[in-house]
Amino acid sequence: MDYYSSQISKLIEELSSLPGIGSKSAQRLAFHILHMPLEHVEKLASAITEARRNVKYCKECYTLTDDQLCPICKNKNRDHKTIMVVEDTRDLAAYEKTNKYEGVYHVLHGAISPMLGIGPGDIKLKELMHRLQADVDEVIIATNSSLEGETTAMYISKLIKPTGIRVSRIASGVPVGGDLEYIDEMTLLRALEGRTEL
Repeated sequence: MDYYSSQISKLIEELSSLPGIGSKSAQRLAFHILHMPLEHVEKLASAITEARRNVKYCKECYTLTDDQLCPICKNKNRDHKTIMVVEDTRDLAAYEKTNKYEGVYHVLHGAISPMLGIGPGDIKLKELMHRLQADVDEVIIATNSSLEGETTAMYISKLIKPTGIRVSRIASGVPVGGDLEYIDEMTLLRALEGRTEL
């Protein structure tokens, strides 16, 4: 039995199809939207449509942008000889928030996962190898610490090492404020291997 009219039900259904939005959250969002002033709803709808229509891959690093090159690739003050390889644009944003990394990025848009049928040809690896034909000193692999991320890191490392370009992997380990007894063995091992001198 439907509790809502067809248009409200359709709105809830569309919102609940978004990742991370369950039926209760979709209902809350739907009713929030229905109570918003019409001009705000139109601005929201327009922003979604325009972003979907105009956002594309950066021609150099393959992050999402609405220009030929993203602001990072355009920036002449960045170290274009150091490339950090990340799985997606959200990872790039996370590193940018640290305000410590001064190189550029390469966004793979995924990770190698034989279980899901995702191979090297399904992510932006060919594009990375093409970029390495320019003057590059180091590639920092910053894929996730998941099985897929580790597989991708090993694969990239094997591709790049014969070129003579330095390849490094980000250290991963104990989060700030984390209790050692609750941390898995793999994380503890990576923390030990990635230790730095004090």
